[in-house]
Amino acid sequence: MANLPIYNIMAVPDANLYVKSDYYQLMTGKAPAVDDKVILMFAKEHLSKEEYESESFYPIGLSGIITEVDDNGYFLIHTRNRVNLEEIVIFRDHSIDLSISKRPDIEDLDEETVVERINRVKASLIEYSQKYQWGPIIRTYASRWSTLGEIATAFSPWLINSNSERYAILAEDSRKKRFDMLEKMLIENIEMGNVNQDAQNAQEEDYRKIARESAIRKQIEYLQNELDEMHPENVSDIRKLELKLKESGMNETASKECEKILNRLKQEGKNSSEYGMLYDYLDYMTELSWKKEPMKKIKLDKAEKILSKDHYGLSKVKKRILQQIAVMNLKKQQSGSIILFVGAPGTGKTSIGQSIAKALGRKYVRVSLGGVRDEADIRGHRRTYIGAMAGRIIDGIHKSGVSNPVMVLDEVDKLSQSYNGDPASALLEVLDPEQNHTFTDHYLNVPYDLSDVLFICTANTVDTIPEPLLNRMEVIQFQGYTPIEKLEIAKKHLLPKAMDEVGINKKQLEVSDDIIRKIISDYTREAGVRGLRKRMDTLCRSAAVEIVSNEESKSKNKKLVVKDENLRELLDTRPMRHELIHKQKKSGIVTGLAWTAVGGEILYIETMFTKGSGKLIVTGQLGDVMKESAQIAVSLVKDMFPNKSKLFEENDLHIHVPDGATPKDGPSAGITLTTALASLVKDVPVAPTVAMTGEVSLEGNVKPIGGLPEKLMAAQRAGVKTVFIPIDNEDDLRDVADEVKEALKIIPVDKVEDVLKKLKIIKN
Repeated sequence: MANLPIYNIMAVPDANLYVKSDYYQLMTGKAPAVDDKVILMFAKEHLSKEEYESESFYPIGLSGIITEVDDNGYFLIHTRNRVNLEEIVIFRDHSIDLSISKRPDIEDLDEETVVERINRVKASLIEYSQKYQWGPIIRTYASRWSTLGEIATAFSPWLINSNSERYAILAEDSRKKRFDMLEKMLIENIEMGNVNQDAQNAQEEDYRKIARESAIRKQIEYLQNELDEMHPENVSDIRKLELKLKESGMNETASKECEKILNRLKQEGKNSSEYGMLYDYLDYMTELSWKKEPMKKIKLDKAEKILSKDHYGLSKVKKRILQQIAVMNLKKQQSGSIILFVGAPGTGKTSIGQSIAKALGRKYVRVSLGGVRDEADIRGHRRTYIGAMAGRIIDGIHKSGVSNPVMVLDEVDKLSQSYNGDPASALLEVLDPEQNHTFTDHYLNVPYDLSDVLFICTANTVDTIPEPLLNRMEVIQFQGYTPIEKLEIAKKHLLPKAMDEVGINKKQLEVSDDIIRKIISDYTREAGVRGLRKRMDTLCRSAAVEIVSNEESKSKNKKLVVKDENLRELLDTRPMRHELIHKQKKSGIVTGLAWTAVGGEILYIETMFTKGSGKLIVTGQLGDVMKESAQIAVSLVKDMFPNKSKLFEENDLHIHVPDGATPKDGPSAGITLTTALASLVKDVPVAPTVAMTGEVSLEGNVKPIGGLPEKLMAAQRAGVKTVFIPIDNEDDLRDVADEVKEALKIIPVDKVEDVLKKLKIIKN
């Protein structure tokens, strides 16, 4: 009798087991033979013969007899009784000697019930096996199975139960419980197999559907392409969108969004209430330029020629643009800060954007932000709203047809707020180089790269621009034009353009330089040239009437010469009045300089004592800052001339700034107010040809101011000869035209006393 450890075999009494002959030979040293008695024992672990120990085996096994031996290396064991392992001895040659005893069963099972349940299990197995190719074989073998043990052992290789679970059945003494456990194990495995097979079948079905759908789509696409080539005029709108979508070069996020919308259009059809909105969205998206434009190398000398040809002067601005072009040439990409042009109207801030676009070889887009108060104007509307549209930024790019236009954001300082949001805050993302590569317009609802767009902003003043927005921009000041610059601009640009627009040539109209100078000085009042352009347009229109009249009357005067005598009639307006310096000097009146939206102007500070009780009267529509400057000036003068305190106590002081209908404000009149009061108190007149500008402190320090070039031009135009400026503004003289500096004596000062000493109001 030999022990035979086996693994993954369902061993129960009254069953037939097929075992490899190798196992038998390994344990006994001889080949199996019919009628050999064997003992089947389970090892607790998978061990080799050399590793066996007494504790390596489970205590319950089976006895049986070999009934068949085939030529394929297998033999059949018919199991009989369960046995207990009483003792086991392992010899040095690794042979084993066993001592066993029969383990009795508890007979508590009805045989009729057994037969019925066995038939039910066999039916389930046969039904389950029909799903496989080996189903007919199972049906043949099923007729031979008479016990549940035979069924379990036949299916043993496919059972997923562990050896411990199998051993638990063998160890059960009750035949009924053992039968129940076997039946449950078989039914569970059958159901598990059914579930796995159903899942596998469903998965295969899904794969077949996907493959079929893919094949059909490819076939449809092939046939559709053939039809499109044969009849391009009959291509449907949806098909056109589909083709445009493939060629658009969108990023992955935008492409997925558009494909989703396109599928909705295909499914819902033209009868859908949302068809129009979805179609417009896809049409807009596919017309946007998503592809990055290659960076072109721009020749600096060519760009400089274009800028010089289109605009006279503006050397500082042109220098900055050439720097930008040079950096872009070196880095091969868009770089640098956002440029903000600040200056008076008509100084060429917007028009130079066109020249920059021409110099860079790019498209030009202008977006006017004046009066914009809705955040949706910048970010766009969400598609859920009726009449939704993209914001002005994306719309400008859409109209340009490229992804890297030169975009001029005009009138940034005139953005406003409302309950609809703050457009200036929405503009932060647009102008921030760290964020705008993923700018998301609400209408598009996908990120769009704005990093290749060259943004140029314009404003008349930086005072109304929010600080966070201003910090993202590099401010470049546009100074007002000098009379000489205006003359050149009129001759080279404004007059030729005006003549061309009305159809007049040089043989028909003659305008001398002196006439242009007179128009500049007497008929315009501005830092820029917008008013001058209007005057040139008016002059050419009036001249056109004269020329046509002469031709109709066959007059000999074929050429119209503009002279002083007919200038006012041709311009159809009277000369403008500019503030000029007074001819006589008087105590308490001093010439000041002011900056306005149309350039610089001179103004007079007039002071007077009247009988009263020490009141301070300020007139002339002065703002809070200027009123504070007046208070500071009074305090300074009282401190400088303590012996004149009775004048202030026994009289009312009246300070007036003429042109009372014009609002005035700003700190730069502080030095003028102080000088005017000192002149009044000391009764020392100040020459009208002397002007000044600067803020003062209670310590008598002269603080810096803005708009110096415009103020000095106003002083030169008015006939001023000497100008006092803050010493901290001395560096700003680099921005002042040479002709202005040559015409004026400019004196930088640090203290108010310096001004009073030079004017001999106080002694050195």
